[in-house]
Amino acid sequence: MKKIYVVRHCEAEGQQIDAPLTEKGHKQALELSDFFANLKIERIITSPYKRAIDSIQPFAHDSQLEITHDNRLSERILSNQNLEDWFEKLQLTFQDMELKFEGGESSREAMTRILQVVEEAFQRENNHIVIVTHGNLLSLLLKHCHENFGFDDWQRLSNPDIFLLENINNTITYKRIWES
Repeated sequence: MKKIYVVRHCEAEGQQIDAPLTEKGHKQALELSDFFANLKIERIITSPYKRAIDSIQPFAHDSQLEITHDNRLSERILSNQNLEDWFEKLQLTFQDMELKFEGGESSREAMTRILQVVEEAFQRENNHIVIVTHGNLLSLLLKHCHENFGFDDWQRLSNPDIFLLENINNTITYKRIWES
């Protein structure tokens, strides 16, 4: 059975595309490498953001796997404006999937991006795939799988976090498998 492991990146110093991992984040990346060491991973797909790549780099190196970057796994842009009340606005986007702020994308648009990657992964010949992305995008994927997954669940995600996805009778199911 195909297994897709969706990973939220390790602790980082910021939200910019080139934000590095913190010292703690580098240690977490080593823990991820140990976690995946015996799982027969065949493919790694990651956001092009530095923090996502660096989160899986130790495992990729140890397992001699190439990392494929996919822009569809990039951090969700809530708005291109500096929103003082971004936290409240983000919460609203979990209630209204079509809500969109200036220069940003709706929850539905962001969800569609990550769903495309996951559906393509399920179609690949590889049976064990790691996908590394960001918390908001991951939470929207989980909301697609279970509509009750919401803003409070997003807040409870950890850095890193791992969810195992399986496709059972054309329904994607998930299970959290990381305890931080």
